[in-house]
Amino acid sequence: MFRKMLTAVCSICFIFAIAPASMAQEAAQAQSQRSTPKLRGYHVVKPAPMDTETMQSQLATAAAKGAASLPLWTFNVEASRDQNDYTGVMVGTSPFTNPTSTTVPTHVIPVIIVTNTVGVSFNSTTGIIGTAPGITTFDPTARDNSCLAKPNNIPVKLLKESPMFSPALFDFGGTIVGTTIYSDAFQRGNFWQVLDNNGDDYHVLLSPIFHGAIVINVPAQFSTTLPAADFPACGPMGIVDINWFDTYITTNVLPALKAVNPSNFPLFMLYNVVLASPVTNLNTCCVLGYHGATGFPIQTYSPADFDTTGLFGQGTEDTAVLAHEVDEWMNDPFGNNRTPRWGHTGQVSGCQGNLEVGDPLSGTDAPPIVMPNGYTYHLQELAFFSWFFGAPSVGIHGWFSNNGTFLTDAGPVCTTTGASTGGQ
Repeated sequence: MFRKMLTAVCSICFIFAIAPASMAQEAAQAQSQRSTPKLRGYHVVKPAPMDTETMQSQLATAAAKGAASLPLWTFNVEASRDQNDYTGVMVGTSPFTNPTSTTVPTHVIPVIIVTNTVGVSFNSTTGIIGTAPGITTFDPTARDNSCLAKPNNIPVKLLKESPMFSPALFDFGGTIVGTTIYSDAFQRGNFWQVLDNNGDDYHVLLSPIFHGAIVINVPAQFSTTLPAADFPACGPMGIVDINWFDTYITTNVLPALKAVNPSNFPLFMLYNVVLASPVTNLNTCCVLGYHGATGFPIQTYSPADFDTTGLFGQGTEDTAVLAHEVDEWMNDPFGNNRTPRWGHTGQVSGCQGNLEVGDPLSGTDAPPIVMPNGYTYHLQELAFFSWFFGAPSVGIHGWFSNNGTFLTDAGPVCTTTGASTGGQ
């Protein structure tokens, strides 16, 4: 079962966020003014179908039998926010007791999506998109001279050269955390106060293996395209049914990838394609990415959109979605690390109680990074471990997020009503 981050609506087995009722009217008004509509982008998680204790027991049994598994460490913390104990697992080694370097093979699979309907009308009252037959191909390996510019006009090449996979110098509030990739820089800053003199030894690195593209031709009832002309943007955007897509990935694609196993991390790169259910209702759109867990031994994976349409605003451009999903996977690989309840911040309008480090700051950019190719990459700011469990912070500068947006923890345990408990 999928688990969402805010107001829940179940569609088959997937629970996802719903945009406010006024979103359709806002989009219609923007369309009439021929300006870019502000679509709402969300992230979700598909957790392993078991509680943490059962999962840890099964992981231990699998390890004893020599089964492949991610490198993991277990945390146990008494949360100052509610004085309860919480246990979970993260990728890597413990920064508290064993601050060494870990490298996880990461299979990057570009996904060419073919949609089979095109939006031809939009109802501003219902948010429903009318469709007609029409084929559109979204190819991250092809040159895009509409939303990108030479020489940086091939999306998958841009991803390969990005700070998600190529080292950059990261400075968090005047302190250099290293020349490394973004997810590792975040994790170092996340536990900076406990690393002390061992900080140089602590890393959680990704070793990328870029694969050839796979093609997914999505049936008409599960896909559509927003034309660039109808929703003014540099290019079209695809929408694919999230339930159909996840079933296809877990039952057809993952089993066919012979190099992929539970000890590594497959990352599926979408290009200007989002997920929703149903695909013709903008009120239930748009999921930009998610991380999931399936089978046993447990295989983790993540699809994420590399967005250049500009339809979603801050915290969603190019590698921002991947930054969100990769670090959530690193801190909550199986999607079931529990925390005191928090909410009313980022994409979360209600309450949730999990260690999803991207959700509290969805839509908030970290400082952009200009890489040697000359392209300016966008990265989402992320919440530290201590934000979820409570002060004092073990993060860099005593902060509660890696760019200092959160200077206090998540506050009193969240309820579904009342003011925001976020530490913005």
